[in-house]
Amino acid sequence: MSENGPAHRRILLVTGMSGAGKSTALRTFEDMGWETVDNLPLSLFEKLFEAPMSLDPANAERSIAIGIDSRTRGFDANAIVERIKILAESQALDIDTLFLDCGGAELERRFSETRRRHPLALDRPAASGIGLEREVMMPLRRWAVHVIDTTDGSTNDLQKELRARFGSKRTDELTITVTSFGFARGILRNADLVFDMRFLRNPHWNRDLRPQTGLDAAVGAYIADDPAYDDVLRRIEDLAILLLPRYQAEGKSYVTIAFGCTGGRHRSVHVAERVGERLRKAGFSPTVAHRDLAFPSLDSVERVAAGENGNAGE
Repeated sequence: MSENGPAHRRILLVTGMSGAGKSTALRTFEDMGWETVDNLPLSLFEKLFEAPMSLDPANAERSIAIGIDSRTRGFDANAIVERIKILAESQALDIDTLFLDCGGAELERRFSETRRRHPLALDRPAASGIGLEREVMMPLRRWAVHVIDTTDGSTNDLQKELRARFGSKRTDELTITVTSFGFARGILRNADLVFDMRFLRNPHWNRDLRPQTGLDAAVGAYIADDPAYDDVLRRIEDLAILLLPRYQAEGKSYVTIAFGCTGGRHRSVHVAERVGERLRKAGFSPTVAHRDLAFPSLDSVERVAAGENGNAGE
């Protein structure tokens, strides 16, 4: 069954850095019941919307995702922005833009693993094409309504994010994600609010608790025994409950609250679960996720924080 109801037809320009996930995004939209078009020549862009609507009302109201990138014939990011503005006004269309971004080092790794040539550096290293493309794509990134950074995520993560953002839901519903991560593996991108939990007692340095995670009761009890725990968590929860309705009132549709610790397995996981539960009790419907929970707990990762609470030897 299509996730896109006939009552609301959306038009979405899908663009971004080569290798950041545009093909995955378009396949996901297709699976969701959208019509998809990739690398449509800019000269045909207007004609796509001038074509007669289908006699089938269901098809006439299907949302459409249009893929465009630096390979598209006649590509000029500034010209595209201006053309879409004019088209939206002349045809009374609501056209949004999704920009898929990704860090340069990760893009280089992806091109190396797939042995693909970067479209703007066919006879040069991928890094050269990535730098050039980031420059020429900047007007579209600045103008985009939706920006998703795929540096730290998998294909499955991107699919979930797209379904959460663009799947059928009430237009006034706020999509809330509460997630944990480890600073040792990089700060979580796309987060709206980030809280550093490294001031709390670290269960990693307790031999019995190290193999466990923040999902385990014993780990939670150990963390909660920190003198600052109750006061800080209560204030963070109160702040979130205060801010979320204000974000919604200002028209924001997606809010990500991120909690980080060193490795992303103990403190941040426990806190994300607790805050998620508090938000549910307050009437919200958050999704709780844990970016780094699957990674092993290693001394080499945690050692940088060994003396933070004076309990490295526990």
